[in-house]
Amino acid sequence: MSDAHPPSLPEASADAGLPMFLSGGGEAGAMMRAHDWSRSPLGDPRGWPQALRTVVALMLNSKFPMFVAWGEELAFLYNDAYIEILGDKHPSSLGAPFKDIWGEIWGDIGPIVERALQGEGTWWEKLPLLMNRHGYDEQTWFTFSYSAVRDDSGAVGGVYCACVEATEQVLGERYRKEENERLMTLFEQAPGIIAVLRGPEHMFEIANKSYQQLIGYRDIVGKTARMALPEVEGQGFFELLDQVYTSGEPFVGHAVPLKVAREPGAPLELRYIDFVYQPIRDPHGNVVGIFVEGSDVTPRKQVEDELRAANRQKDQFLAMLAHELRNPLAPITTAAHLLKMGTLDARAVRNASEIISRQAEHMTSLVNDLLDVSRVTRGLVTLEKEELDLNTIVAGALEQVRPLIEAKRHALTMELSGEPVHVLGDRTRLVQVLSNILNNAAKYTPAGGQIALRVFAHGDRVTVTVTDNGIGIEPDVLPYIFDLFTQAERTPDRSQGGLGIGLALVKSLIVLHGGTVDARAAPDGGRGSEFEICVPRLEVEAEAPVAHAAENAPQQAPLRVLVVDDNQDAAELLGTLLEVQGHAVSVEYDGRGALQRARQVRPQVMLLDIGLPDTDGYALARQLRAIPELQDAVLVALTGYGQAEDQRLAVEAGFNHHLVKPADLNRVAEILAEVQQAYR
Repeated sequence: MSDAHPPSLPEASADAGLPMFLSGGGEAGAMMRAHDWSRSPLGDPRGWPQALRTVVALMLNSKFPMFVAWGEELAFLYNDAYIEILGDKHPSSLGAPFKDIWGEIWGDIGPIVERALQGEGTWWEKLPLLMNRHGYDEQTWFTFSYSAVRDDSGAVGGVYCACVEATEQVLGERYRKEENERLMTLFEQAPGIIAVLRGPEHMFEIANKSYQQLIGYRDIVGKTARMALPEVEGQGFFELLDQVYTSGEPFVGHAVPLKVAREPGAPLELRYIDFVYQPIRDPHGNVVGIFVEGSDVTPRKQVEDELRAANRQKDQFLAMLAHELRNPLAPITTAAHLLKMGTLDARAVRNASEIISRQAEHMTSLVNDLLDVSRVTRGLVTLEKEELDLNTIVAGALEQVRPLIEAKRHALTMELSGEPVHVLGDRTRLVQVLSNILNNAAKYTPAGGQIALRVFAHGDRVTVTVTDNGIGIEPDVLPYIFDLFTQAERTPDRSQGGLGIGLALVKSLIVLHGGTVDARAAPDGGRGSEFEICVPRLEVEAEAPVAHAAENAPQQAPLRVLVVDDNQDAAELLGTLLEVQGHAVSVEYDGRGALQRARQVRPQVMLLDIGLPDTDGYALARQLRAIPELQDAVLVALTGYGQAEDQRLAVEAGFNHHLVKPADLNRVAEILAEVQQAYR
């Protein structure tokens, strides 16, 4: 680095008197040519070793970021491409010691420089360096190589570096990685099923949690679809994958059934899926895989199926209701026309009247069943529980059903417990339950069939079984026999009537009693069925004998009764019936007439319709109660409104009793008898 190596004449610059190796080089070259090298350890460039000249000439004419650090202080020389890397350290870095320039990262690069000075070339890719080149610390990454540069004597005189800043690349890769991780997280957490299949064999590349949940959490990544899901073979899915891969056309499926083993060795489970097979294409447009996206819609499909089934049941129920109501209306209408003609003798009149009475009772039973099932399904039924002997309940139920059993000439065998079996229950509801079961047995057993009823106690339970040898219950109906509106298939020779709500009522009422009910095929393996009712047994102490009432009670005096109903036919018929029983009856059709007649005759009992043309029964009851002479009269609400709220309104208005139309005439007679007893 002295005059030992004077520049030759051809290298000299005519303009600046500097060597030709410093020519060009843009801003960095101009700085080198203008720099005062007298204060630099490098000295005059004309005395630089040939190796340094060569490296500088190469560096200045390169567009790649380069620098060379030469001499004991490693004086720093760089090209234009390296200026951006220096940042604010340019231009003061020219000729400055390497360590002073990059002091903040010397702990990272110092050892590498030492290795280069020892003659060892090194390569570093994306080395992280915390630089301060713009007045603040800045995380950077660089890819570079350090090489030893030897002087004319062969000794290492400096370090040469070619480098490129990889900061943007690293940050970009990091962003892409984070974005991919975020997408993978979303992918994993997606509620729908997602998978990517690669190649013509449809190898699983990825599958999210929902997909794994669908197929039962098995190891499928890296396996072909046929290997991963062997039980799906023959269901059409693999063929669809082949078709989409070959044609390049997507496929969309809706509620497609899939049978899959969701646990090792488990039986196939039926699921329903919505899905899309979307072809994946490379930059040349060739199909290289299939993207699978969809959702398990099994719960939705089940709900839809249940709704469709419920809709079918509703249609069947409406058809049955229309049929059941038309059946009694036909004979009622015919009998009414015959009576209207006035040409019938006494026997024919009695026969027509009996027909009307029977058919009206049947229609009343249908309407009561509808009201019962409405109240039960809404939780509005309140049981009036008392201590009961189930043997007497059975007897009451048989009394109701016996006419049908006798009409069809069934052989009935009955085995009671032989001892009192007490339960805590509602007498009317338990009779309703047992008569319903017995009625079904009688209806669905051909004429001359056999019905067996058995009552027995076991531990803290009492069981009643009803067995018949009738047509039985189809296996596909048996699981739903206690569902609302469920009925076995009807054929012309099996049409027995009914709305398909009886057994639903049976189950609901027995559950309210804390019991169970079950249906099954006849136990002997033949045709027929067996119903079993089981309720809790109540342990009671022996009761003392009850004294019987006197047999020859005196005849009760007739009552003054007022019937008020805007349905004139109903009012007249009820009035006539009460007159036949010996009572003095007045009939009115509106509230105004009822008030006038009540003041005149002072009735002891008044049966009032709630829906009147000029007022309602509640208001009329309050007006009647305001008449001093009628404050002790018994008011009976006679209405088609039978809900708990209607009963509450009736009590608040001053009614003593609340009866639902058509009124139970036996209950009307009981009320009148109670009033007669009070007037004795």
